[in-house]
Amino acid sequence: MRLDELKNKRILILGFGKEGEDSFLALRKLFPEKVLGIADKMGFKELSKGTQKLLKLDKKAKLYFGKDYLRALKNYDLIIKTPGISLSTVKPFLRKNIKITSQTEIFLKNCPGIIIGVTGTKGKGTVASLIFQILKGGGLKARLIGNIGKPVFQTLLKARAEEIFVFELSSHQLQNLKKSSQIAVFLNLWPAHLDYFRNFKEYQRAKENIARYQTKKDFFIYNVDEKPLRKIAKSSKAQKIPFGIKKLGELAKIIPQKEIPLKGKFNLLNVLAAVKVGELFNVKASKIRQAIKSFKPLAHRLEFVGKYRGIVFYNDSIATVPQATVAALDGLGDRVRTLILGGSDSKVDFSALIKRILKSNLKTLIFLSPGTGEQIWQKITTFRKTNLANAFFVSSMKEAVKKAFQSTERGKICLLSPAAPSFNLFRDYQERGDLFKKLVRKYGHRAKKTS
Repeated sequence: MRLDELKNKRILILGFGKEGEDSFLALRKLFPEKVLGIADKMGFKELSKGTQKLLKLDKKAKLYFGKDYLRALKNYDLIIKTPGISLSTVKPFLRKNIKITSQTEIFLKNCPGIIIGVTGTKGKGTVASLIFQILKGGGLKARLIGNIGKPVFQTLLKARAEEIFVFELSSHQLQNLKKSSQIAVFLNLWPAHLDYFRNFKEYQRAKENIARYQTKKDFFIYNVDEKPLRKIAKSSKAQKIPFGIKKLGELAKIIPQKEIPLKGKFNLLNVLAAVKVGELFNVKASKIRQAIKSFKPLAHRLEFVGKYRGIVFYNDSIATVPQATVAALDGLGDRVRTLILGGSDSKVDFSALIKRILKSNLKTLIFLSPGTGEQIWQKITTFRKTNLANAFFVSSMKEAVKKAFQSTERGKICLLSPAAPSFNLFRDYQERGDLFKKLVRKYGHRAKKTS
């Protein structure tokens, strides 16, 4: 939807988290006198004090907070929906002529610069951040936006044609789009978010929107090892740039593996994807190498926490699907002796993870319970009855970390890589990972003082 089309629409902002507030501030700049509706399931008093004050001072804001928030939809022509609210939740409350859009769609249809969309079940935050660093290092005017935590509507109002926008895109943001970015980077596709989407097919279809509407002038950079991505490439009108395991030799020409600050083969693929974008913009190899060398791995992504009481700790809380935990185990190797895993049910298949655990040197499995841990352990015991790792079920991260210190050998690794979403015990994967790091440091330092 074009910005000029918003002028005569009755607009409701649906969902008032970080993105919803950004939409409100942008719309208020565009239309100072326009009545704007805001609806959210949470109560008004749950908002921050600053946000409450902002809305109280705005006499043109109509507020719908609380359990009946969706009943307001019928009074509006255009709904700007936050990604966290599923379409299936909204549809029963829609009347015929109501249009649903999003920040993502508005940005894609109105941005004057070049957009590099980055998606994948895992790795998109790392790759988007690395692309941004490579382009900046090459002297280009790049900005990092999107699912990485930077809403885009206010950014759009200041966007310039000479700028390049590296846009991390989740499946939620891609759903229902009718516009693709000029450059699309697709890393991998595994079952995920099946508590949000009806099935894997619907999830896959949402992801495919990153490339579905590309033209012959556009570029599709994709992991050729992934069968679904090869299918997208085959039907795509865009110019194809594949990367994959067999092409890792190309990465060695840019930078020796020992200089790459990211662990695991899956991260080598992530780096190669980012390099492909740098090359597309003619960034010199020396600048690409320097950007990779100086890259600081993002929090919660196979993040080195430290060595405490002789035990090495890694935080991989963002591993919310089994494939990510398999990749983490592969990346850290046989020194991993303790694995903390389990979370809320996301209706995915754990078979590959169970096989990887059974062939590992793991001595201790600590399950964050209740959740998927019981399901994983039950299946492990059906495959093998002897030489099993020790299993513990804990109801808090505090218990998990204490048990890790008791169980893990000195010189070996304890890895938090849950293979599931966090919602059984935590608000999100960041809260889960932050608490893990805090407790590891707390009990690690305490032991030093008392020893």
